[in-house]
Amino acid sequence: MARSRRSEPALGIDFGTSNSAVSYLAEDGRALLVPLEGTATALPTAVFFNIEDHGTHFGRDAIGLYLAGVEGRLMRSLKSLLGSSLVEEETAVGSGSLSFKAIIALFLSELRQRAARHLGHEPRRAVIGRPVHFVDDEADRDRRAQAVLAEAAAAAGFTDVSFELEPIAAALDYERRLARESLVLIVDIGGGTSDFTVVRLGPDRIAARDRGSDILATTGVHIGGTDYDRQLNLQQVMPLLGLRHVGPAGREVPSGPFFDLATWHLIHRMYTPRVLRDVRELRVNYGDTRLHDRLLAVLDQRLGHLLASEVERAKIEVSMHAGSSAIDLGVVERGLQAAVDAQGMAAGLAPLLEQVVDCAEECLRRAGVAPDRLDAVYLTGGSSALQPFQQALQRRFPATAIVEGDLFGGVGSGLAYAGQR
Repeated sequence: MARSRRSEPALGIDFGTSNSAVSYLAEDGRALLVPLEGTATALPTAVFFNIEDHGTHFGRDAIGLYLAGVEGRLMRSLKSLLGSSLVEEETAVGSGSLSFKAIIALFLSELRQRAARHLGHEPRRAVIGRPVHFVDDEADRDRRAQAVLAEAAAAAGFTDVSFELEPIAAALDYERRLARESLVLIVDIGGGTSDFTVVRLGPDRIAARDRGSDILATTGVHIGGTDYDRQLNLQQVMPLLGLRHVGPAGREVPSGPFFDLATWHLIHRMYTPRVLRDVRELRVNYGDTRLHDRLLAVLDQRLGHLLASEVERAKIEVSMHAGSSAIDLGVVERGLQAAVDAQGMAAGLAPLLEQVVDCAEECLRRAGVAPDRLDAVYLTGGSSALQPFQQALQRRFPATAIVEGDLFGGVGSGLAYAGQR
């Protein structure tokens, strides 16, 4: 006999700025991640509208086609638009246009279809993760961001949608591994936000339906991995195109175009005829016109996303292996390159990292918990692997064990457990 709609276990959907994951509860009660792209359970949150075959592609396939030079429009960091007026605006895709909200719905629908192929039935219920704040310090815009995401989920075919804070979902996943009651700071560093929760966890608490009294405090700040990428891009790449270049009149070249060109979800705006015209008119501001030639080459050849991907790759490589990593800019000018090293990356990101770690300390303050009372600091979210961040966190919490969880699947798994409640 088929299960009723209400008894159907909910999918857990971690719709991330950079990567997304989907989970479900197996018959034995364990949360399992859906393989979304081959055997990979983390799918890059990317959509590519292919002009050549009029198809729509997702994940690594989308990014690969774009970087291979296939003509089309690549969309990433869609989650960053939630809470802004841009999400309702339409943007050109192929021969037509779609609102950004409709594109988010398209991506959620693809997640649902891939889950359906794996599970053998059409899922209708979903628990979707959300950051502590979509928008910092603006409650109305924050509520609207969740409402827009709910509308997109409904358009994707989900008829029963609820939300759970992402750090609480991570806590529900981590709790399954604990043998005793613990007081834990959950640290969830994603592509667009950094969220924290102080929570009591333990095997004797798992079965409780109401966990409200176990959650001592939550905080969040709108800084994440894409902000680190943007900062490194502005420091290492954009000066080679003219950022902070002082021209013949003794003034710096206007910085606006460089900030947009380093911000993933704004890069496409740099390719409009009006912007291209304005950038060409900046030539009189350059003392060294080679820099202007490079900027024009990036815009004329639409290389902005490629440069951003190179910066992200270098950041990950340096974080994993220390040392340094070259950023190949040969597509802009033969032999041109920038570089990122561990010391420079730590120094360049320090202001952002300090804000994030300040938010972690604020969470403990609100919870009324001294750092030495914590049993663990639990890390999830892909950007929590960044070594300068872990080092900054360890400096603030020197006596507490830092536990690295499932960086890309912990929140997703926890959302399936949240569905039980």
